Amino acid sequence: MTPRYRLVIFDFDGTLADSGDWFLSIADHLADRFKFRRVAADDVEMLRGRTSSEVIRHLGIPRWKLPAIGRYVHALLAQQADRIALFDGIVPVLQHLAANGVRIALVTSNAEDNARAILGPTNAAMFERFECGASLFGKARRYRRVLRKTGIAASQVISIGDETRDVVAAKKVGVTSAAVLWGYANRAALTQLQPDFLFERPDQVLDVVLGAPD
Repeated sequence: MTPRYRLVIFDFDGTLADSGDWFLSIADHLADRFKFRRVAADDVEMLRGRTSSEVIRHLGIPRWKLPAIGRYVHALLAQQADRIALFDGIVPVLQHLAANGVRIALVTSNAEDNARAILGPTNAAMFERFECGASLFGKARRYRRVLRKTGIAASQVISIGDETRDVVAAKKVGVTSAAVLWGYANRAALTQLQPDFLFERPDQVLDVVLGAPD
């Protein structure tokens, strides 16, 4: 069987790693440290339906603070990586993709050391490229770098993420866009952007990438 796609670009947090609860657990601390609005419990579900830009505006976070917040979060996560696991079903997906000759890359705002620690050495070894530390709205540039470094045409690449910005970046670069429903953004927010595929379970990734029958 010849795979439909030669390369899969995965997002990390909310797609491979179940880090949502951890991020929520530090939200008030971040708000107090960087002087932006706390996330009220009643707002969590509402924010899942908003784009990244809308969430930032709602919380009153100036764009110029985002790099410092990102560095601080990465440092905290490095100390607490053992609190975060991969979603159930992710490891078999990675294994099947690799076994069928599909190349795998990671594009994430998180730090590479954090991603490797949570993946573990065996799983990390299946990734051909790590493009980490992307700015919140800089994923398209990282996707282009992956395409350039791997030499694979955009038509043979699928990007898989859990947020609206992942879909937007994929469309900007011209790769197939896929969104997962087990991550941060909700179905309505993702559907509105019309990704090429919506995945409710990790095993559905294999059906699409490997060309298994529907």
